Amino acid sequence: MRFISVTFIVCISLLLGSCGSVTSFAFPGVYRLNIPQGNIVTQEMIDQLRPGLTKRQVNFILGTPLIKDTFDQDRWDYLYSFQPGGGERVQETLTVFFENNQLTHFTGDFEQTPENEQFGNESVQDEPTDISVVQQD
Repeated sequence: MRFISVTFIVCISLLLGSCGSVTSFAFPGVYRLNIPQGNIVTQEMIDQLRPGLTKRQVNFILGTPLIKDTFDQDRWDYLYSFQPGGGERVQETLTVFFENNQLTHFTGDFEQTPENEQFGNESVQDEPTDISVVQQD
């Protein structure tokens, strides 16, 4: 009798333990919630950003940042993640940088649309406008 009860407990433990390791396991008919978290940042908000905006103006456009770095007051991080019920999680990030209380640039998953471009491409260096080559024999 004791052997049967120990065997039963071991089998139940193994079955319950295996249920937690299967990620695709779902009960039929169970509704799964969509889970949005963080700051929603849209392309229209990004297009309103201009160099020289104050922290207060950026806060008005984008809202309160999710992360204000305690050690670097000139960096704000906006994070947004969305997981549809039972689907893959998608995450977007935006980091804005200030200098002397004025917006200098931003990085992340967003870019300004070309017609609203205000920040320019920092990675492109100034190229000479005159490309004439003088050949001497």
